[in-house]
Amino acid sequence: MDNPVVMRLVKALNDHDLDAVAACFGEDFSAEWPAHPARSFDGPAQVRRNWEVIFAQSPDIQVSITRAVEAGDEVWGEWHYANAGGQELRGVIIVTVRDGLIRHSRFYMEAVDSPGAGVPGGPRIARDTR
Repeated sequence: MDNPVVMRLVKALNDHDLDAVAACFGEDFSAEWPAHPARSFDGPAQVRRNWEVIFAQSPDIQVSITRAVEAGDEVWGEWHYANAGGQELRGVIIVTVRDGLIRHSRFYMEAVDSPGAGVPGGPRIARDTR
């Protein structure tokens, strides 16, 4: 993945550099959480405030993109947050980039289940290991 602003964002997040994080976003930025609408917000100032809290609560957090595809002005990335408040998060973030800044994102991030976690809707089904 070689989108310059997304790569700058990953570096800024891993450096815990709030000014550099906020500088990746346009003033018209909006974040959408389709599965959690109450988490949606607008503006780079809120991005900065959110990451300020995350860095304080998760001083060892590290962010990576494990896979990505670029299509037009969108970057579809599989993100991994390690050491995020004692847990691991994985998911897809779809980022819209225009004029060298992130203008919109859609988050589909979830906490990774521990190996023995139950499965919503029913029991874990044993796999045939033959």
